[in-house]
Amino acid sequence: MQPDLAAPVELTDDFIEALRGIVEQRLSTSEAVREQHGRDESYHPSQAPGAVVYAHSTEEVSAVVKLCAEHKVPVIPFGTGTSLEGHVAALRGGVCIDVTEMNEVLRVSVEDLDVTVQPGVTRKQLNEYLRDTGLFFPVDPGADASIGGMTATRASGTNAVRYGTMRENVLSLTVVMADGRVIRTSSRARKSSAGYDLTRLFVGSEGTLGVITEITLRLFGIPEATSAAVASFPSLEAAVNTVILTIQSGIPVARIELLDELQMDAINKYSGLNYPKQPTLFFEFHGSDAGVKEQAETVQAIADDFGSADFKWATKAEDRTKLWQARHDAYYAAMALRPGCKGMTTDVCVPISRLAECLLETRKDIDESGIVAPIVGHVGDGNFHTAMIISPDDEEEIARAYEVNERMVMRALAMGGTCTGEHGVGYGKMDFLVAEHGEALSVMRSLKMALDPDNIMNPGKIIRP
Repeated sequence: MQPDLAAPVELTDDFIEALRGIVEQRLSTSEAVREQHGRDESYHPSQAPGAVVYAHSTEEVSAVVKLCAEHKVPVIPFGTGTSLEGHVAALRGGVCIDVTEMNEVLRVSVEDLDVTVQPGVTRKQLNEYLRDTGLFFPVDPGADASIGGMTATRASGTNAVRYGTMRENVLSLTVVMADGRVIRTSSRARKSSAGYDLTRLFVGSEGTLGVITEITLRLFGIPEATSAAVASFPSLEAAVNTVILTIQSGIPVARIELLDELQMDAINKYSGLNYPKQPTLFFEFHGSDAGVKEQAETVQAIADDFGSADFKWATKAEDRTKLWQARHDAYYAAMALRPGCKGMTTDVCVPISRLAECLLETRKDIDESGIVAPIVGHVGDGNFHTAMIISPDDEEEIARAYEVNERMVMRALAMGGTCTGEHGVGYGKMDFLVAEHGEALSVMRSLKMALDPDNIMNPGKIIRP
């Protein structure tokens, strides 16, 4: 969809000087820096802010937001810029608050299995910091995203089938509100019945309600044993049915990733692998040595029943790393199928009982459209993605891609699913929220206007006031 563009708010010289008084020299108005902060990893065009500030503390963020509120200037939080639905585009200009330099791990409690971080800490940085504690943070969206951005977009990823998404793993937040007030949404307690659940309100709010400046997260013990496996199947349906029976059998698999035959061809070429060009499942199992062995053998038996003739193990750490790096590079591998083109990525999530039907009908739509579009998915929780590789100069091809995307989303909604399992809304999927949420969207709008009456917090995303 096209964004809601309005004339950018003009930043006066006096306003810029007032900003500089807060962050000193950590402010930029150069065109290159502003352009960089107006785009994410998606096909959506860049929309540059008027200025970029690099915040170092909650107090600085609060002071910047207060100044912006006083002058009714839009505020756009920015982490690593790896979002996929235009989340960071400054549709009405304003000030981008870059939190990448707020990258400290503030506290770790090994006994309580939790950690508090600033929003610029990335998931890889966090797990490297935790390595000697015997703990890890499991949410893995693929990109080395910032924890603040992952929280703001309610990210998930390959481990969600066992460990949950950011929704389940965020315990508490410190948030700067639209008027500059600083609040803490909850305590560190693992459960509470005290008041509204403000933590869940801000997880997934995409910067439209406030700027997240501290995050307290659940941690997990590093498993005693880890094993991975790859299984190829004669059809997409056979692969998906294997997933469904695995989940229904209660096997605590840590990861189940689906790659269709086109995606397997792409990663073979891009990552130097040699797997069959067939629909394929990547598995990972966590637990004790005996538990992992039992889980894997049970899944192998299920896969065999659905026609898998090629179940390969990866028990060495370097082999598992290579396997999952290839999965994380799937988007870049897909892009390499058509050099010079761009990727239009989209995702949906459906109840797992409808997954095979939704996948097969989507694959049929793609094939009939003539678009190059591999399918990958975190299918253990019913979530899958397409990456439509399209020419940016071919308007007719772009129109076909939009049509495939709309059919895919509306099909998922008709099956009791959602328009996005993990990419988020940004401005790319705003129109689908009406079909998904109905009257509940007006409640969201009321919350937005109550907390941000001047609509300065990342305007033009999720909700149209």
